[in-house]
Amino acid sequence: MRAALRPLALALILASGAASAIDYRSVSEPAILYDAPSAQGKRLYIAATGTPVEIVVVLDKWVKVRDPGGAITWIEARQLAGKRTVLVTAERAAARRSAEEAAPIAFEAVKDVVLDLIGTPTDGWVQVRHRDGATGFVRVTEVWGL
Repeated sequence: MRAALRPLALALILASGAASAIDYRSVSEPAILYDAPSAQGKRLYIAATGTPVEIVVVLDKWVKVRDPGGAITWIEARQLAGKRTVLVTAERAAARRSAEEAAPIAFEAVKDVVLDLIGTPTDGWVQVRHRDGATGFVRVTEVWGL
């Protein structure tokens, strides 16, 4: 009987891993974040356009999110964009022309700068675009929102 349950247990473990994948979005416009899923909730602060947030729970027209500082708040779903961004967490992140430490620097971004995500993370690097149009590869350890 135990051996017969192993495939089922393995399927459940794999399904739960897929269901718990982290999902990030970006704030599409300056948005008020609340302590509850309601406009009558306490207004906590305003998130700037482009700020990446981690989706925690979706509840009808409201989304519970974690911000780059770790705060858990609520935002109206309509204020989230499908466009992905990352936030520089290092004091200074060097975006390189290719995904190699020895590659020439394309541009540098300081802490808390928002960059557009234009590639998927590969071998510890991710391709990004600065708002001035410059593109490059930064270390995944230097940004938040992946």
